[in-house]
Amino acid sequence: MGPWIALVSALLGGLLLWSGVRRLSLPRIASVEGIEDPQVSQAYDRISRWPQFRLLRRMVASKLADCRPVGTLADIGCGPGYLVTLIAKRHRELRVLGLDTADEMVGAAQLNAARLGLTGRVEFRRGDVGALPLPDGTLDFAVSTLSLHHWSRPDLGLAEIYRVLRPGGQLLLFDLRRDSRRIFLWLLRFAQGVVVPAPLRRAKEPLGSLLSSYTVPELERLLALSPFKDHRIEGGAVWVFVWARKASREAA
Repeated sequence: MGPWIALVSALLGGLLLWSGVRRLSLPRIASVEGIEDPQVSQAYDRISRWPQFRLLRRMVASKLADCRPVGTLADIGCGPGYLVTLIAKRHRELRVLGLDTADEMVGAAQLNAARLGLTGRVEFRRGDVGALPLPDGTLDFAVSTLSLHHWSRPDLGLAEIYRVLRPGGQLLLFDLRRDSRRIFLWLLRFAQGVVVPAPLRRAKEPLGSLLSSYTVPELERLLALSPFKDHRIEGGAVWVFVWARKASREAA
């Protein structure tokens, strides 16, 4: 019986591992845009300080550095502003702006920047990606992390970002991918049920963010229909980077 038990255990373990690394195939479920509930905002601010979120911000900041940003940069959907402050500390020559649809998030970002002594170097405003409160050609760089899946009209959001970028300006998006590894779905279900604060569980997060995110083929279609003709997608196991550049004056 010993060898048979070992064989069955190995087969079950292999099946579990195989099912865990398979990519998901799930219908997209739209998520709520913005975080207006003060309790949800406070809970999101709190978990944004966790080590795993700091690691994600460092990963985005590293990718951003590869793009050599200059001039004026905006973080669209900045949340509590931690990426804005990280960018401002690493790129002292940049003017950095944070935009978010939720007044609660804008307030939290302002407080967090003040605690770090960055009030004079960064600015936060309320702003919707579908109608950015910026004139044409204002930005040299736009970045957005874990926000795209909340946009009610991603086509309009991409068109608005294109509008406010200067010729040759760049965009860097970072988000989850719905066609991620199955084991990631299990981890998020566990986190939502056990780990995250109660206000986020009521908002169906973080699982809701995964289910409302886009697959790589969906992102390719969005970009193909956008004004950005120079773009590329870099997909990881559970995340995706999208880089795009606005046409230069010579090419326009």
